Amino acid sequence: MTELNATAAALLGLLHDGPKTGGQLVASAGERFGAFFSVTRSQVYRELPALAAAGLLKLGKQGPRSSQQYVITPSGKKAFKTWLATEPGPDHLRSPLILRLVHAGSLAGKQRVAMVDAAKQAYNAKLEELKTQAKSAEDPFAKAAADFAVSHTKAVLKLLEAVPTS
Repeated sequence: MTELNATAAALLGLLHDGPKTGGQLVASAGERFGAFFSVTRSQVYRELPALAAAGLLKLGKQGPRSSQQYVITPSGKKAFKTWLATEPGPDHLRSPLILRLVHAGSLAGKQRVAMVDAAKQAYNAKLEELKTQAKSAEDPFAKAAADFAVSHTKAVLKLLEAVPTS
């Protein structure tokens, strides 16, 4: 594996905290950077064998229900640090909500109102959760990412306010 993709790098970064199973990695990814970078279960289970085959991970303890822990190797740590120091390239926003809002003019008024109201409710609940996380973040890098998540969620709510529902 000569060049890490972002998902592989995300997993290696999470494994710096210690051995984890695939399920624990999925949960950790959601908690740690779910507000700005999504990692699906299928992506995790696709990347783990590739990372192990490349010598960046090794198998750890066998857990309950045949779960398998993975441990980052010294080569994995080096590959992660190399990835971390490279140019990230452009960011790409993939939002199913915003994609739907772009096409919301094709919906009937009641459908548009229902979609916007449901999104507002979900994002307001998310905002409260993110504010709590931002207040409790002790690491300055985690705090900066948490503050970004709050700002991004506020921006989505502002967008929802601007969508005509009639």
